[in-house]
Amino acid sequence: MPALVLLGAQWGDEGKGKATDLLGGSVDYVVRYQGGNNAGHTVVVGDQKYALHLLPSGILSPGCTPVIGNGVVVDPSVLFSELSGLNERGVDTSKLLISGNAHIITPYNVTVDKVTERFLGKRKIGTTGRGIGPTYADKINRVGIRVQDLYDESILTQKVEAALDAKNQMLTKLYNRRAIAVEQVVEELLGYADKLAPYVADTVLVLNQALEQDKVVLFEGGQGTLLDIDHGTYPFVTSSNPTAGGACTGSGVGPTKISRVIGILKAYTTRVGAGPFPTELFDEDGEALRRIGGERGVTTGRDRRCGWFDAVIARYATRVNGLTDFFLTKLDVLTGWEQIPVCVAYEIDGRRVEELPYSQSDFHHAKPVYEMLPGWSEDITGAKSFADLPKNAQAYVKALEEMSGAPISAIGVGPGRDETIEINSFL
Repeated sequence: MPALVLLGAQWGDEGKGKATDLLGGSVDYVVRYQGGNNAGHTVVVGDQKYALHLLPSGILSPGCTPVIGNGVVVDPSVLFSELSGLNERGVDTSKLLISGNAHIITPYNVTVDKVTERFLGKRKIGTTGRGIGPTYADKINRVGIRVQDLYDESILTQKVEAALDAKNQMLTKLYNRRAIAVEQVVEELLGYADKLAPYVADTVLVLNQALEQDKVVLFEGGQGTLLDIDHGTYPFVTSSNPTAGGACTGSGVGPTKISRVIGILKAYTTRVGAGPFPTELFDEDGEALRRIGGERGVTTGRDRRCGWFDAVIARYATRVNGLTDFFLTKLDVLTGWEQIPVCVAYEIDGRRVEELPYSQSDFHHAKPVYEMLPGWSEDITGAKSFADLPKNAQAYVKALEEMSGAPISAIGVGPGRDETIEINSFL
């Protein structure tokens, strides 16, 4: 049975939660493999809307085991707040598994994130201020705190001391902040140990054994391709790898086990935070996309920047992820436009460029080259098949498919779980 990767093919917020939830009833495990509570998924089940931040979207599917892999960074307070909120709404969260190798977001990681971003002023990256970047930095610098460290007080204390040795120097001498007490941090982290214990597991072993037993495993990325630390619009990126390769390193499942890689594309484009965005709109169309599409960050509450569909980015996502399929979301949002522009290339210093520029400077100066496609006015939220869509909506989907380089196998025509047209099965 297959292992599938589901990831964002733009700058995040493409509707991965809807896609994951759609598949959740057919898979045995859903795995978050990177990021932390800087990601957000909105899932609509019936008349109920769920906003998930750290937990895999599969937690809403009965019979599915949700897994937080080793590549995720975990804020325990956020985790238990999210679990509590779901439990109060009658969602069973008892099957959750958390890798003992996942790193913990400590209070000092959050502090460093906030003061550093504030210090940068106009040069700020646009982080969520939730300690994600500093936690990944500690991981790379080998002073990170892992979930398993909470079960050895001596090791935990040594690691917190090592981490705070440099950070307190920075906080007091550079940012004029108070030093953080080692004992206070250790006490707070130890307070989570017993509550975390029922969920902690060797998830690498669990997932590989599941695949050997012909179970279906779905890997769910947070953020999107253009926010990848290596392949995104650096430095305006996240601190991990939401691209397909991150599914392997963030879960401990080898690449030969992956059978399909599904990219989630919004029928237009959005971005949260700073950084280049060639098709961004500053007019009535941009405001209409934001209003109709409900484009406000699930985690941050910030309005998303909105623009027309960018086929250059879609082609790039196909290439770096090895995408086998696309799931096109929010097609219904475009209903009502007489004509819909689609970015097919960029103009950079008078040159037409059809692939994502290698140079950061070139991308900052890229201007979109648009092709106009006819729009439609019919309500498509009730469409159950591709043939039910208006002819112009069908033509729009086919044009995007041809430009993007991979087949569009499913289309979201509304926010609900059942408002999806499935063209080709993912399983």
